Amino acid sequence: MSLATSSVGVAIVTGAARGIGRGIALRLARDGYDVGLNDLPSAAESLDEVQKEIIALGRRPFVSVGDVSVAADVEKMVFSVVEKLGPLSVMVANAGICKRAAPFIEHEVSDMERHFSVNTLGTFLSYKYAALQMIKQGKGGRIVGACSNAGKQGDVYDVT
Repeated sequence: MSLATSSVGVAIVTGAARGIGRGIALRLARDGYDVGLNDLPSAAESLDEVQKEIIALGRRPFVSVGDVSVAADVEKMVFSVVEKLGPLSVMVANAGICKRAAPFIEHEVSDMERHFSVNTLGTFLSYKYAALQMIKQGKGGRIVGACSNAGKQGDVYDVT
């Protein structure tokens, strides 16, 4: 299948290697967007699979691996997607983690720091660098935060 010559716009999806992020990236491609795909380097193989699916849909993908909790990685992601695919229309800050293998009293401070770093700081950085790019372009855009049900409803822990 040849790639379409025009698109609705360019979107970036963080945490796009699997789950909700993968689903969002594929939906955006079906809706006519070229899609920048982001996830950790350890997910590169899964990102390649999503990239192939987007190509099969007739859209242009671009993979930018990096950690959303690192400002330089997010800035580079936005820059490289725009350089490769064109002006940014949509940012979907989807990357997130949820360690649930143990009761919360068994978690270490480092676990909470990592959660905060990815889920809060990563979302902020994605919003920030997308907004800066959209302002620079002078056309605005859409910035979306996505999360699983874990981000909307807390769990009940039995501490007895």
